[in-house]
Amino acid sequence: KATTPRNDQPESAARPFDRTRNGFVLGEGSAIFVLEELEHARRRGAHIYAEVLSHAERCNAHSMTGLRPDGREMADAITSALHQARLDPRAVDYINAHGSATQQNDLHETAAFKRSLGEHAYRTPVSSIKSMIGHSLGAICALEVAACALAIEHSVIPPTANLREPDPACDLDYVPLVAREQRVDVALSVA
Repeated sequence: KATTPRNDQPESAARPFDRTRNGFVLGEGSAIFVLEELEHARRRGAHIYAEVLSHAERCNAHSMTGLRPDGREMADAITSALHQARLDPRAVDYINAHGSATQQNDLHETAAFKRSLGEHAYRTPVSSIKSMIGHSLGAICALEVAACALAIEHSVIPPTANLREPDPACDLDYVPLVAREQRVDVALSVA
């Protein structure tokens, strides 16, 4: 089951990385970007929110809907993206997690961050904007990239709303409840 049955309390229903999580809340929204070569944007005096350094994706044949608990595919994608960008894992200042608030996904992501970032995963703030805006399915990738660009622009890491009872198995810094002022030069989105 992917969606939460907490329909009577929508503002607190999505609880990524929380012990009481039980699925996502369907959301909607959109974001658009103007992508251009960095030097071209600089020449024309454009306001640059962020620079896309790389991209990677992976999938598996483990199950039609299931995820491997070791986070291997996501970790491989993160490692590949960092390699393409020529970044050491320690360069990551913030992770915008998929954070769907399903039991399976949150454990998978936690394992993937540990596997790809090593000990740095424990020092890297991670949050899920789905806790505030829901899961808009196909549009969520663009929304999460926008959140990363704004985190870089404003030096503020969005919180994971409704994270009141952290799951001991999700033992990273999931920025519970309150946004955090912190410089962000490199953000990683795993939408």
